[in-house]
Amino acid sequence: MNTKNGRIYVCHTFYHVYVSFLKEFALGEEEKGNATMVLSLMSNDFGDLKDRIAASGYFKEVYEFDEKRETYFPELAKYKVNRGNIIFNMIPRIIFTSKFAKLQQQFVPVDFSKYDDVYVFCDADPIGLYLNKKKIHYHAVEDGLNFISRVVSAKHNNEGFFGVKKFLSMKLNWIFIQDGYSKYCDDIEVNNKSIIKDDFYKYKEVPRDALEKNISDAQKDTLVRVFVRDMDRMMKEVGRAEGGKDNIIILTEPLSTMDVRENIFRDLIEEYSKEGTVFLKIHPRDDLDYDTIFPDVFKFDKKVPMEILNYFTMMHFKKVVSVFTELDNIRFADEKVYLGKHFMDKYEDPERHNFLIEE
Repeated sequence: MNTKNGRIYVCHTFYHVYVSFLKEFALGEEEKGNATMVLSLMSNDFGDLKDRIAASGYFKEVYEFDEKRETYFPELAKYKVNRGNIIFNMIPRIIFTSKFAKLQQQFVPVDFSKYDDVYVFCDADPIGLYLNKKKIHYHAVEDGLNFISRVVSAKHNNEGFFGVKKFLSMKLNWIFIQDGYSKYCDDIEVNNKSIIKDDFYKYKEVPRDALEKNISDAQKDTLVRVFVRDMDRMMKEVGRAEGGKDNIIILTEPLSTMDVRENIFRDLIEEYSKEGTVFLKIHPRDDLDYDTIFPDVFKFDKKVPMEILNYFTMMHFKKVVSVFTELDNIRFADEKVYLGKHFMDKYEDPERHNFLIEE
């Protein structure tokens, strides 16, 4: 294919931006500056990240996309009512798919058809539906590390007559199904196919570990400059850990309700403070007011993907603790503690999370 405008990445989270950089690094210096990035504002406030991405030299253009959820358009609500029958539900869904794409058009900042390769993280968001209705081919990329191994959302969200729905999506493009189960999604990049409980020909294995291990020192410095705004303050806070104590970092997540979430992390802080100095890494979509609730605990900026901590040679942790966040690619801690579903059973009805897949 003759080059048009190179590659374009649609990112919804800071982690997506991080992986986009890794993918560009892997292409070699000769491709530097031949890509475009689109930051969707639907889920995150990226602050001044746009300017720092542009300053890196790896992306020739950086756009912001005021992507709208379906709830932004009240006229769509009538098509989402459950009518109790697949036929009576499917006709409104077909109409919804077409109308939603047309309404989204006014907010799309670029003509995606002008690019050689379109990469979309989390095509479950409106951009996936939009690209399909515009008949624009794209590559989906797994939303988070090993995300699909936890739950195949395409099937979970379309239970009942999945084969019929898949035909309407993949063959006719009348409706839209995420994670590769749509007509114009060419493939979906995943970290590890072997752990996914789904046999789907569009899965394309692109191990994140290999992308991370092959980057140069200069590229590591680029990542740090892009994601960290105040290095001196961060290092000063880390250095405040009491002498002889071990650093332990707990990864927050937007779990359950706010009051339950507060209880979860209050308990974790209390438990692990017995072992060392606790730090919190705030999840980008976690809106709990940790500064007010835990004023004495240092929090890493939610705008810094936790993977960036791998590139701080002067920083190390004895232990990293998560509830559901995957820890496979974490190298900044000696010990990884993954709590999982059984831990959450103590805080909420298991039915709220028992659909998640765990070994």
